[in-house]
Amino acid sequence: MKLSALTKVAAIGGLAALTLTSCAANESGTGNTADSGSTNSSLSGELVGAGASSQGSAQEAWVAGFQTTHADVTVNYDPTGSGAGRETFQQGASAFAGSDRAFKAEEVSAGPFEACAPDTGIVEFPAYISPIALIFNVEGVDSLKLDAPVVAQIFAGKITKWNDPAIAAQNEGVTLPDLNITAVHRSDESGTTGNFTDYLSAAAPSDWTVGSIESWPTEFGGEGAQGTSGVVEAVSNGVGTIGYADASRAGDLGTVEIKVGDAYVAYSPEAAAAIVDESPLEEDRTDHDLAIKLDRTSSEAGVYPIVLVSYLVGCEQYADAANAELVKEYFSYIVSEEGQKIAADAAGSAPISADLRAKIEPAIAAIS
Repeated sequence: MKLSALTKVAAIGGLAALTLTSCAANESGTGNTADSGSTNSSLSGELVGAGASSQGSAQEAWVAGFQTTHADVTVNYDPTGSGAGRETFQQGASAFAGSDRAFKAEEVSAGPFEACAPDTGIVEFPAYISPIALIFNVEGVDSLKLDAPVVAQIFAGKITKWNDPAIAAQNEGVTLPDLNITAVHRSDESGTTGNFTDYLSAAAPSDWTVGSIESWPTEFGGEGAQGTSGVVEAVSNGVGTIGYADASRAGDLGTVEIKVGDAYVAYSPEAAAAIVDESPLEEDRTDHDLAIKLDRTSSEAGVYPIVLVSYLVGCEQYADAANAELVKEYFSYIVSEEGQKIAADAAGSAPISADLRAKIEPAIAAIS
């Protein structure tokens, strides 16, 4: 089998689209995407998606894996951001969306979703789970332990020195310098910011009073940086800096263990997946709308509460039957054990559990 891959720029509803394609020739098999040994498929056409950049590396891996078994399908995913992806999907310019939050219940009720058949609902479910790491750059310090109130006070500009007694009390034996703290945040609207502030709002409501927001409140000061790469660069190049970013990008920077119950938990894929499994589904949703109400205040052992849960969103019934077939097969591949392992290897994400997969599969099966 010969596999080639290319990335090109295309247009999706007037937006710049990252087109991720791979072509395979002389392949044979059954066409079951969950089986990497299956290489023959009757599917053909173009599948267009848009949304969360957090899924970018995972989407590249998913596209490449999916197209080894579906040589005549081209999958285009535009990682323009969660908000733009939701808007593109609602306008019918894409067949599916990636989003770092589920659609709000009132957004679903308001509709419309132009790619969907009239009077039908949406299918959405967690597909990409990633811990958000608190990264810092303080000479001589590799790891710190912090609870939610201290983290909130640091990012709200209330704690301004690294040797503040509130930090020192949780880090006995660590030599903390008399050094100003520079808290780095995303300057762009960001699902990562939304998930981080959702944690602060839930776990430290007295110290973080502005709620869960995707745009950083300017009154808190700090240093703004564009995108995940910008935050990592600002923390790496600064002195006394701290920021938040997808854990796969932490590199050699110092990282923070977060207090959960009476213990401190380091980020890991397993701990990130565990908090999702410990959290209930949101109420007042349809059977195929699997929005998770993350329990950021859980005291269960081994859970890491600062996570980004990124969703895939499609239609229960599509106006175009060709889209239904392609979306159904692609979504099935993504949530399969193979698809989740490929994403974990490519992007450092946390594979969904077997229990969550068992909830997702009937939702995908309902797509028509």
